[in-house]
Amino acid sequence: MSKYLTLGKFSFGMGDRFSHQGKAQLRACVLATELGADVVPVWNKSNREHQFIGTEPSSLRVEADAAVKALGWKKPYHVDADHIRLETVDRFIAPSDFFTIDVADSIGKPADPRNVKAFIARHPELAGKIVIPPIARPFETTRVDVERIAGKYLLAVQDAGKIYRRIAQVKGESSFITEVSMDETDSPQTPPELLIILAALADEKIPVQTIAPKFTGRFNKGVDYVGDVRQFEREFNEDLAVIAFAIRRYGLPVTLKLSIHSGSDKFSIYAPIRRALKKFDAGLHLKTAGTTWLEEVIGLAEAGGDGLALAKEIYSDALDHLDELCAPYATVIDIDLKKLPAKKTVSGWTSGQFVSALRHDLKNKAYNSSFRQLIHVGFKIAAKKGARFLGALMRHETVIAKNVTENLFERHMKPLLLGK
Repeated sequence: MSKYLTLGKFSFGMGDRFSHQGKAQLRACVLATELGADVVPVWNKSNREHQFIGTEPSSLRVEADAAVKALGWKKPYHVDADHIRLETVDRFIAPSDFFTIDVADSIGKPADPRNVKAFIARHPELAGKIVIPPIARPFETTRVDVERIAGKYLLAVQDAGKIYRRIAQVKGESSFITEVSMDETDSPQTPPELLIILAALADEKIPVQTIAPKFTGRFNKGVDYVGDVRQFEREFNEDLAVIAFAIRRYGLPVTLKLSIHSGSDKFSIYAPIRRALKKFDAGLHLKTAGTTWLEEVIGLAEAGGDGLALAKEIYSDALDHLDELCAPYATVIDIDLKKLPAKKTVSGWTSGQFVSALRHDLKNKAYNSSFRQLIHVGFKIAAKKGARFLGALMRHETVIAKNVTENLFERHMKPLLLGK
């Protein structure tokens, strides 16, 4: 396996679509570190988000560097080219040192039968009874099972190899971190499938340090996990065992860990995740993405006056463009149209009413997950308002920054890493 830039044990992917909350996000990492949780900040932004907002990948590097300088952060930090593919990677190479290689679109596309046959020949150990401590029951896979799984995932892994080698050719192998993402697909990967995927990644000589599978259950944007928490915990533990086994068996980086996409606000699974990480002494990469944008809207509403008026306008416009906004995120949102309040209703809300509906507080009866999800995917509305929206962010920076920091630290880092 080639040399590579090493990623710390616990890392947080922090999306900041409008490039104004870098310091507030980093402040949460400072607070966590002061309490003993050594958090590595990773600022991430996808090609799709850059296109929607009208920004360039270099802007994220500028923001991250400025935040680090302002707060005197002396520990590692990274800039992630999020969900890149071969056709989009080039403009991210210079400013980024973390690359989330997204090959979900290639899953299920048939690999060359000769390559599948060669993979099976290289890995006879994957057929039969596979004992992976501490999983109680051994995996039992037949040659037919391995052929079917390899046929489903091998082309995706090969595509990941092409993207990795493109980055390495330009940037050098030792100057970046590689994540492989397979989460944006229809069905979750089982632990035996994950093992076969990791063996294939090792064959491609990709020094993968984070792997983002699709987990059981729904990971909708900005809201809590939907599914069987006990089943998730069992599979998450098995995935950690598979990763530890694959590191030893296939020579993958010792820093390899799970990455949870759309990981923000999944409060019901944070305790099971924390228990599993402790049990295996494992690391984690959690992508929080759009939760910061939601805190910007909450901050505007909390500020009152023109901030509240703008927040209401964003919701009103989002209602007008609901289908357009929701279409790109159809697999990761569940909006009940009957629960979306009417424009007229929202226009009469106080700051407290708007914030109560939007803030992810399950104890608050006014919290509305459908309202929150629509605002979540409605960032394009704010982008179209241009200088008017950015000006509001600057005018109300104090209250917005407080919300951003508190959200990341109190609701995410503390429950996951500090057990509170």
